[in-house]
Amino acid sequence: MCLAKPMKLTTIQPDGLSGAVDAGGTELPVNLILVPEAKLGDYVLVHAGSAIEVLEEQDARAILEAYDEFVETGEALAPEARRPDEN
Repeated sequence: MCLAKPMKLTTIQPDGLSGAVDAGGTELPVNLILVPEAKLGDYVLVHAGSAIEVLEEQDARAILEAYDEFVETGEALAPEARRPDEN
């Protein structure tokens, strides 16, 4: 299963077709072809390296909180599913 995750747009290349996002402190490249309206500092919903939607900040934060709760619940229900470095 793949999930799209909100990330903050930190860089836009001059051609506007690509840039970078902040993924929890790590900068990752992102394709911006589907969101030409995206501006520096916007939150974008990223799936498989492509921004697929521009989000309002409050919506992005709500999705991130729900995602964190989902991860915490999964870890509580199945601790053996944690990565080896987290045990």
